[in-house]
Amino acid sequence: MELLNKKTASEIATKLLEIEAIRLQPSKPFTWASGWKSPIYCDNRLSLSYPDVRTFIKLCLSQAVRQHFSTAESIAGVATAGIPQGALLADELKLPFIYVRSKPKGHGMENMIEGKVIPGQKVVVVEDLVSTGGSSLKAVVDLKAAGFEVLGMVAIFTYGFEIAKKNFEEAGVQLICLSDYSAMLPQALANDYIDDNTLASLVEWRKDPASWNP
Repeated sequence: MELLNKKTASEIATKLLEIEAIRLQPSKPFTWASGWKSPIYCDNRLSLSYPDVRTFIKLCLSQAVRQHFSTAESIAGVATAGIPQGALLADELKLPFIYVRSKPKGHGMENMIEGKVIPGQKVVVVEDLVSTGGSSLKAVVDLKAAGFEVLGMVAIFTYGFEIAKKNFEEAGVQLICLSDYSAMLPQALANDYIDDNTLASLVEWRKDPASWNP
């Protein structure tokens, strides 16, 4: 798990904060599906409604693929939020696009992967957000089961949890992210989205999100 570069990480974080794709409210935390209380909510789908931000993300993702996965023959989005980002990326790179469902389609061909399946094809997976990495890595497993050679994964943002790093390392999957939680905090402070006291609480959450209390 690594960043494309520090400059991009800061720029992406700033843009996501500006459009409120990243929202910070430690005094009124969000509740995740896992039951964790969280001071941050990240919805990168909002970037799709802002053409300048959308284009910047697309170009940065294309740089990540060209730099780290130059032999890619196809792009695979992870349902659902990775689908539009992946389609934009595939169009920029002039590569075929497919996407991976969270579960097989319940009728018709009952596909898990939508698009042309070509066993042996080298594919890069696209995610909008990585938390623990569970759903992202499940998509990798499904792609490999269909015969694809998975070169790695690119994502817009990650919280940088240790469990995610461990999961990707154990799976042997290289993950390149445009930005992460550590890069976002100084941008939030510099642009007055948070103050020093809020920053301290956000840092504590990142250390132990499961037991964090606002």
